[in-house]
Amino acid sequence: MSSLESDGLSVTYASDRTGLPDLRLIHYNDVYHVESGSAEPVGGVPRFQSLVNYYRSAPRFAGNPDILTFFSGDAFNPSLESTVTKGRHMVPFLNKVGTDVACVGNHDLDFGVAQFRHLSSQCHFPWLLANVLDPALGEGVPIANCRKTCMLTSSNGIKIGVIGLGEREWLGTINSLPPDLIYKSASQTAKELAPLLREQGAELIVVVSHQREPNDHKLAKSLPPGLVDLILGGHDHYYAHTIVNETHVLRSGTDFRQLSYIEAFRKPGEKSGWNFNIMRRDVVRSIPEDSATVAMVDRLTSSLKAKLEKPVGYTVTPLDGRFSTVRQRESNLGNFVCDLMRFYHAADCAMMAGGTIRGDQIYPPGVLRLKDLLNCFPFEDPVVLLRVRGQALLNALENGVSQLPALEGRFTQVSNISFAFKLDAPSGSRITFARVGGEPIDLQREYVVATRGYMARGKDGFTSLLVKSEGGEVEELVCEENGVLISTILRQYFLSLKILGKWSRWSVSLRRHWGSVHRNLHSGGWLKPPSTTPSPVTEKAPAHRLDPRPTLQRTSREAYYYGRFPQEVEQEQMVANGTNSDAMDSDSDEDPEILTSPRSTSNYVTHPAKSSADEDHRLQLARRVVRKWMRHAGLEPSAINTVDGEWEFTPAWTSGICPRLEGRIIVE
Repeated sequence: MSSLESDGLSVTYASDRTGLPDLRLIHYNDVYHVESGSAEPVGGVPRFQSLVNYYRSAPRFAGNPDILTFFSGDAFNPSLESTVTKGRHMVPFLNKVGTDVACVGNHDLDFGVAQFRHLSSQCHFPWLLANVLDPALGEGVPIANCRKTCMLTSSNGIKIGVIGLGEREWLGTINSLPPDLIYKSASQTAKELAPLLREQGAELIVVVSHQREPNDHKLAKSLPPGLVDLILGGHDHYYAHTIVNETHVLRSGTDFRQLSYIEAFRKPGEKSGWNFNIMRRDVVRSIPEDSATVAMVDRLTSSLKAKLEKPVGYTVTPLDGRFSTVRQRESNLGNFVCDLMRFYHAADCAMMAGGTIRGDQIYPPGVLRLKDLLNCFPFEDPVVLLRVRGQALLNALENGVSQLPALEGRFTQVSNISFAFKLDAPSGSRITFARVGGEPIDLQREYVVATRGYMARGKDGFTSLLVKSEGGEVEELVCEENGVLISTILRQYFLSLKILGKWSRWSVSLRRHWGSVHRNLHSGGWLKPPSTTPSPVTEKAPAHRLDPRPTLQRTSREAYYYGRFPQEVEQEQMVANGTNSDAMDSDSDEDPEILTSPRSTSNYVTHPAKSSADEDHRLQLARRVVRKWMRHAGLEPSAINTVDGEWEFTPAWTSGICPRLEGRIIVE
């Protein structure tokens, strides 16, 4: 027996039916990384593809109906690859798997609706989402012009009606959605659409959903028995199967590490309905890799290496990411990233373990490349949003300083928080004062805090931030599943600053969101416009206290508005800022094609024939020349802890960041 027949195989559900099935289905959901991992099941799309090929064309399945493949959402983000490609790298893999239909997941919209529409247009299958409607597109039209349903026809002529459904909860976590979206009850939508599909000849009704398992169970309970035969779910990253109200509810793992193989049999005699045999396949190391898919992965990784050299932003002041700084005192880089996390989620405050910053270097004034962002923030746990009491916040700050003078990663960098500590005081009682928004922390008040998912799981001693889903007491407003990577937030931020070089599908919704972030983040002079030499900024940036974010509010049109920021008129600002759609698109998807281009890959800083080491050497030489010129001109560069140097300039294609120290953390 070959490894493709048996390795990683287990029976999830078995009916008493054997022989030739009437239908054969494959289901998978929530895939992010194309390469295999180190722990079993190792996953990886080449082994996943081998299993799909086996069920599609192995001799033992001769005479069986062809496979139909269902995907339940989340492919375009988050991963380090998607930080570079904006999800584009996943399209060839989804197509090669032979996906027949997909449900939209929350992370598929992370780069905006326009980018999702671009990506979905390249897919060889429809994307469904029936219960999230965008009135701007017309009455009853789903977001991004997705379809509500589709009808699949098996090779033996059986029709399968498919409905795509999402949950209300994750809509409020996405900053890039259009305004005035209308959410309709998943159960009510299914009750309306399933009979229509039956009328069109569907013998089997399948819901592909992207919602938590309890919501799938709630959906099954609310439907008349037999109205829907299968609910194939996503959003949760585990494998599970239940039968609720005579409906099979299935989710099939995550990240190309699992899939479900389903055989469906018409019930015998006069009975209506279906019997199912459901097999789980873990994608284990002993399964051979598909050679063609291995070559696709190799082309992707080689393309990414070149793209990592692309300039994404500019700093006019040195950014201090040294371990000796971020793990024991305030860092201007820590201030910048924490402020960005805070304003991205409209939180009261933000905190981040200093160990999040992994660069261990000073990033000198000049171009920041994509590889700088990914090397400095390599972790793949996203930013989350918590509601915590002041006591828990104070305990987290105490934990951050508890191991000093050891350079532990738990030392906290903060935003809209100020605190002081005594190094010689006993661990656990070192904080001498702590404030949020300039006011002493109220131990009984609830604060909305942006932080890393790692800390929300109680890691590194942050047990006071442990969320309810992990056994703690803290409420999650944006959980890890719905959060966005720090590296992704950073790249979107730098793209939003560009005068030249925004990607061609930078949507109005993204512009609206980032416009609000800029107005808060840059109010204290943390930004220098392109090609200018502004005067030094010496005043302390004012502290802003934001109201807790609205999760859902009514508009005058009686439609739901999802998101944290009000609607704003942006066109005048776009024109004034030079960010209209005619700007040069140096970060567009028309760059040399990921996976498919026969051309050599180039970028905007390096020559294609030069290695990154050559580029680093040229940059070092350029900096030495600049320093020598400054010395002869009688100018002195700024010290690492100031941003007052008037010598800085920024290139024409972007504004330059200049975060500084503000006395947020005081060592007494």
